[in-house]
Amino acid sequence: MALLDIRDLDLSIARGSELLPVVQGVSLTVEEDETLGIVGESGCGKSLTALAIMGLLEGSAVRIAGGSMHFQGRDLLALSPGERRRMMGDQMAMIFQEPMTSLNPVYRVGDQIMEAIIQHRGMSRKRARERALDLLDLVRIPDPMRRIDSFPHQMSGGQRQRVMIAMALACDPKLLIADEPTTALDVTVQKDVLELMLGLQRRTGMSIVLISHDLGVIAETCDKVAVMYRGRIVEQASISELLSNMSHPYTLGLLGSIPAPDHDVEWLDAIPGRVPTLDEAVPGCAFHPRCFAAEGSCRTVDPVAAAISPAHFVRCHFPQGSTT
Repeated sequence: MALLDIRDLDLSIARGSELLPVVQGVSLTVEEDETLGIVGESGCGKSLTALAIMGLLEGSAVRIAGGSMHFQGRDLLALSPGERRRMMGDQMAMIFQEPMTSLNPVYRVGDQIMEAIIQHRGMSRKRARERALDLLDLVRIPDPMRRIDSFPHQMSGGQRQRVMIAMALACDPKLLIADEPTTALDVTVQKDVLELMLGLQRRTGMSIVLISHDLGVIAETCDKVAVMYRGRIVEQASISELLSNMSHPYTLGLLGSIPAPDHDVEWLDAIPGRVPTLDEAVPGCAFHPRCFAAEGSCRTVDPVAAAISPAHFVRCHFPQGSTT
């Protein structure tokens, strides 16, 4: 049984009496001690999918319109709000995209780490503080005895991201969702944060869902990957299978936009155009206005997911590089 099993998840945004589809037919599985990468441009539905998994759409304009989500065999959509809150931060946790806006600026970082420990583990403040110090040391915050009483604005971006990781790990979750955990960090700090997360995974055995717009980061850190475009998964495979037999033109475009470190280039390659907004009707394949391989049927017929190999699926009329 998979740790996390999502089948045909549909999310819609309510606008008056109208529901606009924003995520359609997403199916994902995450096994124990596995890292799943979700990659795609901004606006493709990656973060909304993560928020749906965490049960954080309550009170927003986003509605779960269909599908199922199971965590350790439990039906997440059948749980009460109280049951979901008890699960969040305990059995599953999330690192949000921007630590400066996710951390409360008027509370010391130690108090913010301790809050989850006291809430979910029932520890005294003294024991919770000891646990918070251990976590700050675990995520390699220098001088944790002093930093535990710092406010977020007194720390660097990399240190704030490490605090977010410490908060997420406070109760030893089975599943960690990391939403763009290296956004706005310089390259060396990005590397340190990713290595830290994977090192902690090896120590604790937790599973990770890593969300990114950078296919290079996904390739270096994940066991398997789902490529999203405009709310749908357009390609899904193990990372080794994807890199050896990349099939969707969008995936190829994402890879091509990564600059080669051993070549001097004046202009970076880019996928032309942009992700269509929810208000824009795109008949056929949603990617066809930007696709170098688009033909007549792409403009009129929405493709269905087809197997390239037993564990490699692509949603495209004319998959590239396919051996079938």
